[in-house]
Amino acid sequence: MLADLRDALRQLRKAPGFTTTALITLALGIGATTAIFTLVHQVMLKSLPVTKPDELWRIGDKDRCCNWGGYTQGDDGDFSLFSWEAYKNFRAHTPEFTDLAALQAGNAPLGVRRAGSQAQADTRNGEYVSGNFFRTFGVQPWIGRLLADEDDQEGAPSVVVMSYHIWQEKYGSDPSVVGASYQINGHPFTVIGVAAPGFFGAKLAGWGMPDFWLPLTSELLIDGATARLKRPNGNFLDLIGRVQPGVNPKSLEAKLRVEFHDWLASHVQDMEPGEKQLWQQQTLHLVPGNGGVASMRSQYQDGLKLLLVAAGCVLLVACGNLANLMLARGLKDRTQTSVRVALGASRGRLVRKALVECVMLATIGGALGIGVAYAGTKLILHLAFQIGGPNNYVPIDPSPSWVVLLFTLGMSVLTGVLFGIAPAWMTSHADPVEALRGANRSVGGGRSWAQKSLVIGQAAMSLVLLSAAALLGQSLRNLQHQNFGFETEGRYIAWINPMLGNYKPEQLEPMFREIDDRLRQIPGVRMFAPALYAPMTGDSWNSGIRVEGRPEPGAKEDMGAGWTRVMPGFFETLGAKMVLGRSITDEDTQATRKIAVINDAFAKKFFKGQNPIGQHFGHDKVKYAATYEIVGVVRDMRYMTYDYKEPVRPMFWLPEAQTVQYDDPGFSSGEIWSHYLYNIVIWAPGNPPGMEERVRKALASVDPNLVLYGVDSYTKVLSADFQQENMIATLTTLFGVLGLVLAAVGLYGVMAYTVEQRTSEIGVRMALGADRGQVIKMVLRGAFLEIGIGLALGIPAAIGAGKLMTDQLFGVKPWDPIMLTLTTLLLGLAALLASAIPARRAAGVEPIVALRNE
Repeated sequence: MLADLRDALRQLRKAPGFTTTALITLALGIGATTAIFTLVHQVMLKSLPVTKPDELWRIGDKDRCCNWGGYTQGDDGDFSLFSWEAYKNFRAHTPEFTDLAALQAGNAPLGVRRAGSQAQADTRNGEYVSGNFFRTFGVQPWIGRLLADEDDQEGAPSVVVMSYHIWQEKYGSDPSVVGASYQINGHPFTVIGVAAPGFFGAKLAGWGMPDFWLPLTSELLIDGATARLKRPNGNFLDLIGRVQPGVNPKSLEAKLRVEFHDWLASHVQDMEPGEKQLWQQQTLHLVPGNGGVASMRSQYQDGLKLLLVAAGCVLLVACGNLANLMLARGLKDRTQTSVRVALGASRGRLVRKALVECVMLATIGGALGIGVAYAGTKLILHLAFQIGGPNNYVPIDPSPSWVVLLFTLGMSVLTGVLFGIAPAWMTSHADPVEALRGANRSVGGGRSWAQKSLVIGQAAMSLVLLSAAALLGQSLRNLQHQNFGFETEGRYIAWINPMLGNYKPEQLEPMFREIDDRLRQIPGVRMFAPALYAPMTGDSWNSGIRVEGRPEPGAKEDMGAGWTRVMPGFFETLGAKMVLGRSITDEDTQATRKIAVINDAFAKKFFKGQNPIGQHFGHDKVKYAATYEIVGVVRDMRYMTYDYKEPVRPMFWLPEAQTVQYDDPGFSSGEIWSHYLYNIVIWAPGNPPGMEERVRKALASVDPNLVLYGVDSYTKVLSADFQQENMIATLTTLFGVLGLVLAAVGLYGVMAYTVEQRTSEIGVRMALGADRGQVIKMVLRGAFLEIGIGLALGIPAAIGAGKLMTDQLFGVKPWDPIMLTLTTLLLGLAALLASAIPARRAAGVEPIVALRNE
């Protein structure tokens, strides 16, 4: 074996051009696959960095964010978010859990500054957790201490735990932060400790990773009247527990369902009529919690699987390329091989020699591929999370872990075997008599079936990759240029958060009017309007609709609609067209009747065939059905950043100046919360410079404590909405181009070798009267016969691949004839270019020289 290794190294050094080409090809193929696997491992396979993660189990199997009100959940009744009261009930009655922790679904926006500082608050992400959160996961403090049950009690001192990441990045690993007092959303908190390095919480997401952990009961202090903690139907908690050894998960799941039904039964008197019909159908599932709440897995798993398959296709094209090069090299050296056989070398010895050389080449290529994988992973992270603000932290490390290194080693060995099998087989069947007699002579039929099959396979695989890239690219363009129902040109979003300034509800509407006055003074700004949420910013509120004069709807009847709250001028600022009636104006005040503007979809769903103007409706309960009078209908606007293939859902808009007084505490809480507007839509045609700086100055002149995250153009907002689709389309295109280049290089190498081997035949043909054009046609005919067969196989495969990724496509068919035609022409052009140089070389053969060499 050592002799084979030394001989392989010597052979590779003797052919630097071949070795360099092979190593680059392998590094790209293995590196691309390893980069995708790095993300697959960290996002989909890796456990939380906690003690004994296999003992963790989660109550709930869905990723739901971030609030779900009511005693029913989802169309299937599958509970995954729970209220504080339900959590305490589970914890009190389920001794099978050594510990059961609760954590907030979503995140809590925080404004943080050191006590006594007059600087603007630093915007950070918080997460409310139960007092036993860190104990449940077996996490130790880096410095100080972590939360305990006594911290999570009403009236306990306000304390907070800082993440190691923010302690290191923001506070320079200063140990004095422990014990220091900080103002968080205007309330004093003491930092009691810093969590261990590497611990990022119990969920992995692309946004909102916690910088601080706060006790659940501190939500009562920070959110005040809008707090959800004491609402039994306010579901906003994920639950993960550590199960006692020997407990059967199925038995525990059955027990939890009984406990949950008993708890629901105790609240039947609080339920709405529809909930009373459905509560007994509600259920829950117990699932492994070693990966925590897998938000990122749910979001990216389909895309990562697609990219892993695409990277695997690139690797197969690379293997085919190298196998062809190795075959050509082996056939070129067949005289030397024949001598070895004549001197007594066994077939096993020859196969081993060929495989050792291939595996060594692949191993070196794999080592280089780790560097490619590191760079590729960083590129993917940039594409996937490039738009998240300077404070957006995603705990994914592009450095390869030992699992990734083992994967790379395995891929390298497998790759070496894959592209080494054909050369090894051909070498082992060398006939010394034929080889020595024929020397380097070859004729048209002499090229091996293996070489032809590899070229055909490369062409087919490249077409599949190119077709997938073309479909995904067109799908992305369709998404970005769809009709959103409003104008994006010259529009901006200013991201604010009045919740962080500890404003009282009665201060909000006057403050927004003052903001209007200051923004009006900015040169170039034509219109503006604050809103709870603007279109395509990622959210809206949802409510069940009750129409005046109609009975309670059926329990499973879809009565849902989205809604948001806005200031006057909102629709005009966005360029949204009114279909009927009027928009929200300054005349809509607290002293006037409560009004709403609805969209087309709302009118068609709830008032089909009727004039909706003057009709009344309300939230969730029949007794509130007369709350709002409809004064206008606006054209449908695309609001949510998902379900793009579905029609725009019903939606309505309420004026910021009007507040409804409800007799239900839950409704009152939501009513207050809805007046804290998070967006300011700005229309500034011509893209005037320095927009963010000017808006920041204007807001600071209103109140220095008003938090402004930033100002983005709508072009940037939409780019953020489609960043996952952009990542998948970009990487698939890169893989497609890489596969095309590898296939073209492989075809060029094979055709060049063929021309060299057929030099004598070409010389004879030309001596017998063949002209240069006929020789070029002969070479190109051979190349395009194989490419044609590859296309014939690749087109059905490309259509099949398109059907498999239908869920990833928007506005384009899997068998789109234009895309298939373009990719076929592109592959044909690449094949023509790859074959043209060898064909011209063949046409330049001098018959006398060729015959003399023969």
